[in-house]
Amino acid sequence: MVMMELVYNASEESLLRTCLEAYLDIETTGLSFHNCQITVVGVHLCRGNNSRFVQLVGDDISADSLLEVLEGVEVIYTYNGSRFDLPFIRRRLGVDLAEIFEHCDLMYDCWRNDLRGGFKAVERQLGIPRRLTEVNGYEAIRLWWRYVNDYDRRALAVLLEYNREDVINLKALREKLEAGG
Repeated sequence: MVMMELVYNASEESLLRTCLEAYLDIETTGLSFHNCQITVVGVHLCRGNNSRFVQLVGDDISADSLLEVLEGVEVIYTYNGSRFDLPFIRRRLGVDLAEIFEHCDLMYDCWRNDLRGGFKAVERQLGIPRRLTEVNGYEAIRLWWRYVNDYDRRALAVLLEYNREDVINLKALREKLEAGG
């Protein structure tokens, strides 16, 4: 289907050699690891001020493509990833990212700092901006099916932007937590 990639402040080659952190979020067709599919995997690769953003979409999502994107990464950051993203990836793609990479679930860091709720609620508490405030996980599922069933490329564009905001904001969350909120 589609693989989106944006590179910031660095050549792709130099970033791949030095990248150590990855911020990861997935979109799915539902909550069941057994019956639902992964529709988008967003990854923000960072090393200092250099970053690269990649989205695997639909049929481009595979164990091999994900591991290729994550090549060179030492730490993966997620929000609720230990209970959702990583188990979903393990079940659907057969890859246990927690066995291959160090994993930090920022949700638990938030809890230790008395920040409760879903990712969007924590963003609001910390003043992390979000452009697509009306899109949530349920709407992301609907956007995917509008794209698949109706060939609605605008729905796909909104879904990809929603995922991009989630992934990019994971880094902002980590930086806020490190700065003491």
